[in-house]
Amino acid sequence: MNRILHWITGVSFLLAGCSATALAAPATGTSSPSATPSVTPSITPTSSPSPTSTPSPVPTPTWVVQGPDAVTVPILLYHHIALSPIGSRYYVSPDRFEEQMRLLRNWEYTPITTSMLVEAIHEGRSLPPRPILLTFDDGNEDNYTTAFPIMQKYGMTGVLYLTYNYLDGDGFIKPDQVREMTAAGWEVGSHSISHPDLTGDVSPGRLRSEIVDSRQKLEDLLGVPILTFAYPFGDVGSAVVDYVKFAGYIAAVGATGYTPNQGLGNLYNLQREEIKGSEDAKTFIRFLPWHGDPIFLPTDTPTATPKPSRTPVPTYTPYPSRTPKPSPTPVP
Repeated sequence: MNRILHWITGVSFLLAGCSATALAAPATGTSSPSATPSVTPSITPTSSPSPTSTPSPVPTPTWVVQGPDAVTVPILLYHHIALSPIGSRYYVSPDRFEEQMRLLRNWEYTPITTSMLVEAIHEGRSLPPRPILLTFDDGNEDNYTTAFPIMQKYGMTGVLYLTYNYLDGDGFIKPDQVREMTAAGWEVGSHSISHPDLTGDVSPGRLRSEIVDSRQKLEDLLGVPILTFAYPFGDVGSAVVDYVKFAGYIAAVGATGYTPNQGLGNLYNLQREEIKGSEDAKTFIRFLPWHGDPIFLPTDTPTATPKPSRTPVPTYTPYPSRTPKPSPTPVP
């Protein structure tokens, strides 16, 4: 019995020692093995593509209040945007027109509406720092086929002054084309019913029809407001202006302007400057009251040496008309 008790006491002593060892901090070199950490595979570096440089956005210019009365807004007048078959001044080539639109964009011109201009004249209002109106008379179809896409490319909109009887005619714009342009931000004004010289021998009834009725007809056909009038041939007379006011137009434009200055004194003959086919980008800038960086002006192209129209005739060398007889052999 004593031997059994002695054996139990020894086992208890050993168990107590093991418990103490487990609670003690493990000694270096004797700690139990820990779980083997998973090996993180090394990442093979891949060449990242070169960053694409994104141009910084052009800051929106701060609009400033112009008016009331005197405001500075150039109004430019175009007719055809096409190659002229006869060298007419009314045709501006597509290349030159695009050159002009590109320059306006680069020099930070912003198109405005005619109602914005009139509001600035009457009451004063905020306008972009370099406002402009781009207008097109008669309703030629190249205004849609050529001018419209070029202007969209450079963020420009314009004003179509339509002659009612010309619409849908051969070489003239179609009503659906006009609607597409107005949906893109363009405006429409009246240029009369049939484009007569309104200062000539025109009866009061004809004046009323050309000015008053043209506004109503265009609004009914196109479903857009007709706010301004363009005088055919730019001719203005007191009776014509009276009918323009009577018809409810908020302003009118001429065709013989020479300044970008607009105001109450010329609200019904706003200064509009005609852009002729002979204008290139360097002469075009005389119509602009604000100039920008000259780097955007096209560089001079050296004039090519003209080639002859035919092969020049070589210098004439006289030839004998017949083979000369041999000299007689002298007789010895």
